[in-house]
Amino acid sequence: MPVVVLSGFLGSGKTTLLNHLLGNRGGTRIGVVVNDFGSIEIDAMAVAGQVGDSMVSLGGGCLCCAVDGSELDAYLEKLSAPVHRIDVIVIEASGLAEPQEMIRMLVASENPAVRYGGLVQVVDAAEFDETRAKHPETDRHLAVADLVVLNKTDRVEPADLTRIGAELGTLCPGTPVVAADHGRIDPELLFDRRPWTETRGQLSFEDLISEARDAAEAEPGARAAGHGDHTGHAHTVYESTEFVSEQALNPRRFIDFLDRRPAGLYRIKGYVHFGVPGHEERYEVHAVGRFLRFVPGPWGRGEPRRSQLVLIGAGTDGSALLRELESCREPAPQHAPPESIWGVLRYVDRPAQPDAEPEPDAEPEPEPCEPDPYGDPDSARDPDDR
Repeated sequence: MPVVVLSGFLGSGKTTLLNHLLGNRGGTRIGVVVNDFGSIEIDAMAVAGQVGDSMVSLGGGCLCCAVDGSELDAYLEKLSAPVHRIDVIVIEASGLAEPQEMIRMLVASENPAVRYGGLVQVVDAAEFDETRAKHPETDRHLAVADLVVLNKTDRVEPADLTRIGAELGTLCPGTPVVAADHGRIDPELLFDRRPWTETRGQLSFEDLISEARDAAEAEPGARAAGHGDHTGHAHTVYESTEFVSEQALNPRRFIDFLDRRPAGLYRIKGYVHFGVPGHEERYEVHAVGRFLRFVPGPWGRGEPRRSQLVLIGAGTDGSALLRELESCREPAPQHAPPESIWGVLRYVDRPAQPDAEPEPDAEPEPEPCEPDPYGDPDSARDPDDR
């Protein structure tokens, strides 16, 4: 399961964003790791059952645990236990945490049930200049982010937003920036939402947040913009482009496409068929901002060998993206040289096991280097080098 890290200084809106994710998760079962329970909708948690060992059930399949850095591995192991059936883990880092250290810990984790899923840096647009002045390390944190959420944009004039956007382009070039107010972003930018398949009984965390929101909107004088209807909601901003190919994709051309993906393309998910000899398995692809990961696995019984991708972004040209992906088709993958897959293997956690044993005199393939968690295709560098 992916482990997504929410980072940002105190007051940037991390908790608001986390509550939004929990309140709009559909049927997805979320594991949450926080440093402090207090700000995570304490009223909702009061009606949820305790499960012990600093873990709290948020209802509807969500679990929460309060930890310090030394306990992180232990709680990731607990949350990833099959009994909880968690789909994704979201870590809300302390406002004074060093995200580089959390990334190192997750990338180096030997827990086979979890994988690093990207760093989301939350920025307070209204306090952007003051935060950078008081906390110069902000620039370093932005440099390693895979996705930047520019929050509280409703409190900033358009001219200032343009200036901040330009500064972010200099501080973290190539990193997608999502504008938001009150932490409202589409959860699909970070993880797949499952449809509701369970009968709701006791009020879940999502029910409670929804009821509170509906009650607030019903009060006289409540904010109208973006609440009574879907105006201003996150899902009205993003476009989704779907690509299906019965033909295999050329791994080199596909990696080139990913390296050149536009900044407005926030999320890519799906499965890819390369068909390179010795690597005929299905490759799940997961990208959040600059973060990129491939996960090889077996095809299902009777499952057709084809590529299926969903691309989510804002201001992107869907037709142009489809044309680029179509140019990645490979009519004769069985003739592709083994080295053509090496670019993909850079972003695989562990070397994929080939379907067939190599010939005794075959030239061995190089060991894939550690995947670069910052999306840089040229090197798997240390976070501090960014």
